[in-house]
Amino acid sequence: MGGKTQSLKQLALQKFKHNFWGVFSFCFIIIVGLVSVFAYVLAPDHSQYANQMHLSIHSKRPGFTIDMLTLPSKIQNTQNALDKLFFGTVNTETEVPVSAFKIKDDTLLYTEYASDGLVGEEKSLDLNTVSEIEQFNLVAPKTFHLGTDKYGRDVLSRVLVGARISFFIGFVAVFISLIIGLTLGSVAGYYGGKVDAVIMWVINVTWSIPTLLLVIAITLALGKGFWQVFIAVGLTMWVEVARVVRGQIISAKEMQYVTAARALGYTDYRIITKHILPNIMAPVIVICAANFASAILIESGLSFLGIGAQPPMASWGAMIKDHYNYIILGKPYLAIIPGLCIMSLVMAFMLMGNALRDALDVKS
Repeated sequence: MGGKTQSLKQLALQKFKHNFWGVFSFCFIIIVGLVSVFAYVLAPDHSQYANQMHLSIHSKRPGFTIDMLTLPSKIQNTQNALDKLFFGTVNTETEVPVSAFKIKDDTLLYTEYASDGLVGEEKSLDLNTVSEIEQFNLVAPKTFHLGTDKYGRDVLSRVLVGARISFFIGFVAVFISLIIGLTLGSVAGYYGGKVDAVIMWVINVTWSIPTLLLVIAITLALGKGFWQVFIAVGLTMWVEVARVVRGQIISAKEMQYVTAARALGYTDYRIITKHILPNIMAPVIVICAANFASAILIESGLSFLGIGAQPPMASWGAMIKDHYNYIILGKPYLAIIPGLCIMSLVMAFMLMGNALRDALDVKS
């Protein structure tokens, strides 16, 4: 009797900690979230959207190394450190892949790299026009750990920067759908009658429209862009949440604890938010995990159609769209790498959703 009684939250947390895949998925999601926020710090290509193109070294295999000549520019970069940290560095310098170079009489002679066995053009650079610091970093070897895409951009950098869209579109879409779905589903299920009939009519009309077509319509109405896609996907995914919440509340409002709460004079708002919703969150969490997966896939479909994230913005879906034909051209990794990223992130959220469902299940 003298022992300390654990709360339901502590019991749920304890059950979640004992689920290996749930904890592993949670850690993986946290890592992906940190990578999304600090992508430009981790990416080898620090330019905005990792969009430094080198057409002469396009579609190179992972581990490709080349000497890179950085031609200085007189244009000054006025970005502050915070802007560079979260949005990348505006390109003011030009990078040129070179196959050979030498210094002769204060002149740098270099041969531009040419693919397919061609001989590149030999050019010269007067070193007297370059400061000593710039001369020190003028030519340096550069390794593309995951190779280059068809535009000669670093695939690793594009994957890291592209995680930002795929990660945050899931969170924003699920957040919007959760707010709308919980609100309408709770009102419809708790009050019933004409209120339920009107809300169910709206749900059925929205449900009857194909998701992709509805997203396309909303995107075209709001315009093409980064945030427009987030809002469009979120506004189409609330229906499932609302239907599940409505069904759960219809059965839960007849329970004895709800009758007792009404007898004590509690308001409808308190009964719904403090008593009913905490007891029906297990299926809602599973739906949210599934919606996260759907949001990523819908964004990929929109990028494939050219309505999602616009070039040169990096996106896993856009990377698959740009390189899906390379699967039969001997370089399938260009499409497989972002595909594996999408699959692993979706699976992590599904496993964590299942673990949370088991931990929050009050019946167990």
